[in-house]
Amino acid sequence: MRLSDFEYELPPQLIAQYPPKRRGDSRLLILERKKQRIEHCSFREIGKYLTPNDILVLNDTKVLPARLRGRKEGTGGKVEVLLLGRPARLPVEKKTCSDRRTKEREEENNCWEVLVKPARRVRAGTRIIFKEGELEGEVTEERGERRVLRFNCKGSMGKVINEIGKVPLPPYIKRSAEGSDRQRYQTVYARTPGAVAAPTAGLHFTEGLLKNLKNKGVSIVRLSLHISLGTFQPVRNIPEHEIYPEYYEIPRETAETIRRAEGGRKRIVAVGTSTARALESLSLSAPESRASTIRGWTGLFILPGYQFKRVGALLTNFHLPKSSLLMLVSAFAGREKVLKVYSEAIARKYRFYSYGDAMLIT
Repeated sequence: MRLSDFEYELPPQLIAQYPPKRRGDSRLLILERKKQRIEHCSFREIGKYLTPNDILVLNDTKVLPARLRGRKEGTGGKVEVLLLGRPARLPVEKKTCSDRRTKEREEENNCWEVLVKPARRVRAGTRIIFKEGELEGEVTEERGERRVLRFNCKGSMGKVINEIGKVPLPPYIKRSAEGSDRQRYQTVYARTPGAVAAPTAGLHFTEGLLKNLKNKGVSIVRLSLHISLGTFQPVRNIPEHEIYPEYYEIPRETAETIRRAEGGRKRIVAVGTSTARALESLSLSAPESRASTIRGWTGLFILPGYQFKRVGALLTNFHLPKSSLLMLVSAFAGREKVLKVYSEAIARKYRFYSYGDAMLIT
């Protein structure tokens, strides 16, 4: 399998720079795998392709304003930081006592793995001031292109980041983040902060549309996978590529619904590739699957030849050439078929990538 197998030419004008004026006004391409049939409609018509026998699984992660700008202490040199996640691969733990272990956990929870610009000038020991007297950080470790940054915050770090941080729009959106992006680069059902990129397949849903699907009898459940570097890092060599682990939480209610669906032959519809990876990483036979919340890290790299265990239908946006996301979609629907569908979408001037149109593979 070669990287060039997942290449296609996209006219730059089809890369969506803004979302549609109204949420839900996107187009929707339907790919029916068994009949090899393609249909075109509005996203608001998605209910025609879902049944009361379907379970719609949403990723309710919430995008952080994860792009921070600061200056180096001493020199005043400008630094841009993109938060990636906790370096210890552990969820944030609440303070429960004042013992030494709690202090260690607090320090751990103040550490983030980050990408920095310019990386070559930000070494271990560098101190960065983001907001004088309120938020500062020190680089404690270098991990190749990444850094571990330990924050020192006066008050609530989340509050300060919300105040000074910017929405981390992807680089193919050739503009700075605007005020409206705080709302539009976020799903209407986002509730668990932690992502540095949006689960874009979910951006099309409105509260009204979700209510209509519920009224139709479609079961809707949630999980959280905090999208980070693993989702958007470029693939340079397929055999050597490793997915940066991303943290997920699956409520027991969702796990039990999935368990019953497998026994009752119901169709599981994953909203987005992040949801699909979390579902495919879930082990319902493990002892911890009976916990109130199942927690874990996934570095699952899905390529053609992979046999999906749970996902029966996939709602997704159109993805970059040579990306791990395009490879996942190709694994689900067949590489040649997916590239043929992409060619048709280009011919029909669909909008691509994060703020673009959607595809439902049934």
